[in-house]
Amino acid sequence: MIQEQTYFQWDEKYNIGIEEIDMQHRRLVQMVNELYSAMYAGEGRDVLGDVLGGLLLYTKIHFQTEERFMKKHDFPEFISHQQIHEKMKARVLELKKKFEEDKISNPVQISNFLKAWLIKHILKTDMKYAYFYKTKKKSEAGK
Repeated sequence: MIQEQTYFQWDEKYNIGIEEIDMQHRRLVQMVNELYSAMYAGEGRDVLGDVLGGLLLYTKIHFQTEERFMKKHDFPEFISHQQIHEKMKARVLELKKKFEEDKISNPVQISNFLKAWLIKHILKTDMKYAYFYKTKKKSEAGK
């Protein structure tokens, strides 16, 4: 059993105000912590590969959720946001492949990349959508 290390501390500032997406963001943070904990504990490549694979799958599910909300509410920046998601999926696939091929000598770089990307994505990209969503909801409520 791996003792979880807190590498990425969730903060309320990461909440965008859409419960389904916020729950998924918290799960992604938890998965980054699981990946870090496995590395910190010196666990075998299988554990790291499984956690990274799970993170890749969950990221895909999460992006589908975000895109579903954006389409439903006619978010004007949908295409550019979707392109950011596509680039991230490609990058995580590339990291997983490099990890599987032993081309990553320091797996901590995976955790560092994922943490930095998640923070930037939530606080900048997702907050743009959250502002749009909240503004639209207020506008619809006032009709």
